[in-house]
Amino acid sequence: MDLFHTKSGLSLGFTKSSIADDPISLQMDTTFRFSVSPVPLQLFEEKDDGHRENRIERDEEIRIWGQSMCVKRQRDPKPLPNPCKRFAPDPGLDQRRAAVRSWGNQRLQEADPELSEIMSKEKQRQFLGIELIASENFVCRAVMEALGSHLTNKYSEGMPGARYYTGNHFIDQIESLCQDRALVAFNLDSDKWGVNVQPYSCTSANFAVYTALLLPGDRMMGLDSPSGGHMSHGWYMPSGKKVSAASIFFESFPYKVNPQTGFIDYNKLEEKALDYRPKILICGGSSYPREWDYARFRQIADRCGAVLMCDMAHISGLVAAKECASPFDYCDIVTSTTHKSLRGPRGGIIFYRRGAKSRKQGMCLSNGDCTDQLDFEEKINFAVHASLQGGPHNNHIAALAIALKQVTTPEYKAYMQQVKKNAQALASALLKRKCKLVTGGTDNHLLLWDLTTLGLTGACSKSQIWFIYVLC
Repeated sequence: MDLFHTKSGLSLGFTKSSIADDPISLQMDTTFRFSVSPVPLQLFEEKDDGHRENRIERDEEIRIWGQSMCVKRQRDPKPLPNPCKRFAPDPGLDQRRAAVRSWGNQRLQEADPELSEIMSKEKQRQFLGIELIASENFVCRAVMEALGSHLTNKYSEGMPGARYYTGNHFIDQIESLCQDRALVAFNLDSDKWGVNVQPYSCTSANFAVYTALLLPGDRMMGLDSPSGGHMSHGWYMPSGKKVSAASIFFESFPYKVNPQTGFIDYNKLEEKALDYRPKILICGGSSYPREWDYARFRQIADRCGAVLMCDMAHISGLVAAKECASPFDYCDIVTSTTHKSLRGPRGGIIFYRRGAKSRKQGMCLSNGDCTDQLDFEEKINFAVHASLQGGPHNNHIAALAIALKQVTTPEYKAYMQQVKKNAQALASALLKRKCKLVTGGTDNHLLLWDLTTLGLTGACSKSQIWFIYVLC
């Protein structure tokens, strides 16, 4: 059909008025008639003339500059007699699998005899020796089994219900159980307190609190390390050298004990705090043998507008057993190790208040908005992960859950009572032998023996106040 030579009755015409502003009118003749004879649709089957394969091969042949290039893989004119041979198993595969299984199932004595021998000697040393180090304890078999379990294999960055990886359903259950047991162990209301069980140590837990609530250069105040505090509270050497990360990234100004009595001088502490105005006031230490006056600390913190934080690393077991004063009645944040008097795996833990503010804080932390609700939970959890840590140690969290379950038993309370009796018995025996004890005795699990009266100085004993004891 030739459309270009078909006569049509369609015509277009334009008329223009003599006045320039008149519009142009368009006229169309609709008398167009056009007929096309119908052509039936036919479906043809391709005829196989025996040359189809040749045509395809010719169609897929490309010539560039006269050179023939084929885009189709050339077929092997001689097919393999047995196509399954190309998938035959490697004759050495079974041998390699057996070697891997053998390596994976070897006991320590077989896999590494040298290391096994050293570990056996250390076990004998612990069994035969007398441990008088307040930072150490002996865990139960169940805790060790959890630490050496398959939970080591799982990676679980994030918090329960909000992990980065799949397959954490049971890991979430373990961590949630550990959190619940931590609150029960210290008789805390879940509406008023929250807990993070992921810190790798108490030093990590302390730094997570600083990271959450402070900006670089902000001020904190804790007990001086030579007075019985801890380096993680912001310790400077007498030369001015910054020892811990807390002193590197933040400013710290320590309070001290009375050099004659060994007790904390709360009047000087309050005077310093009001002058220095720290954003975090820290109570708790690593070698203070007496009770802490948490009510007085609360009063001082409120006067200078500071958050009150307690590091109960050494006495947390006594606190759980109600054998010493509890910091939870007065403090905003409480941190602890899990391997000292708690008798659990090596790690850290952070407790933080939640809900409505019960008292006026007097400041807005980390440039946040001043509201009536505490915001410790979100900031501390984010500081632990992802600011400072990656995936938690699930084997440690499971082992901690076991230890926290034991903490609530009558047997554990009896154990803590005996620890205090042993410490007091040793203190009494030393005092009878004219030994000088710092503060004259102990209220908890440790005591300090001052060796300066024996002519021993820091040059030979590394510390003028020597020997920290724990009796378990």
